[in-house]
Amino acid sequence: MSGAAATEPRLSGRRGGSVASKALRRRNTIAGWSFILPNFLGFGLLTLIPVIALFYIAFTKWSAFGNPEITGLDNFIRLAKDPTFWTALWNTLYYAVVHIPLTLALSLGLAILLNQKLRGLAFFRSAAFFPYFTSIVAVAQVWNMLLAPENGPINQFLNFVGISDAPGWTSSATWAMPAVIIVGTWREMGYYMLLFLAGLQAVPQELYEAARVDGANAWQRFTNVTLPCLRPTTFFVTVMLTIGSFKVLDLILVMTNGGPGTSTLVLSQYIYRMGFERNDFGYASAISLVLFLICLLVTVVQFVHNRRREA
Repeated sequence: MSGAAATEPRLSGRRGGSVASKALRRRNTIAGWSFILPNFLGFGLLTLIPVIALFYIAFTKWSAFGNPEITGLDNFIRLAKDPTFWTALWNTLYYAVVHIPLTLALSLGLAILLNQKLRGLAFFRSAAFFPYFTSIVAVAQVWNMLLAPENGPINQFLNFVGISDAPGWTSSATWAMPAVIIVGTWREMGYYMLLFLAGLQAVPQELYEAARVDGANAWQRFTNVTLPCLRPTTFFVTVMLTIGSFKVLDLILVMTNGGPGTSTLVLSQYIYRMGFERNDFGYASAISLVLFLICLLVTVVQFVHNRRREA
């Protein structure tokens, strides 16, 4: 009897501890969901549901009034025959192919420069990051004045140094896209500079010291120590740059509005025109689906390539 009596308190204690641990886990679960739920609801309402709806509307004819009329592949057949769509696709690829490596190289170079022990380093880092959180409208308007063909300071400087045939920049079909790329790179490289700077400060200094002992020069230390250690950061920056470059809209909308002609018209702006200016939401959704698939394909290729390099 005494053994049974001694065992009973132990069992009751275990049951009490189990109930208390379950209650604690339940409270932690509720607390976790209370933090996650608002963001998840916002994502679901503003992103997930519209994306799901996109896959349906892309196969319909709909002007936002009445019920969508299912048309099958008509929108995509129309895309294949639409010269403006192909122009917008080419301009989007042009912007991405030039903007991504240019921003990547300049932001990395700026990060390496600002990773040194310099006087006033905090000021220079802040100045490099300042354009990123400045209003895109203000940035575009200021650069439009700087790039004005006749009396802009940039062309006046080019004339001063002996270049008589200065570019027309945003008024020229040839130079409008390079002008947009220059402004986009200038605005965004400060943000990616901070990401590279964080990656550089995580590189163990012992690796640099070992490389110096082995007789490696600055370039060899950069290629054999810095770049391999920055591979995760470089991959993340490349993915973010790729997605941002393919869906660029606001800068082009304010600087050139797709002109002159269609020389800077990109897919995002073409989607906006077809959807909100012409009320052809079915066709705009088809273009959006193509843009989504392009971004998805490029991102998957980047992930596969990165995984093979790490293997």
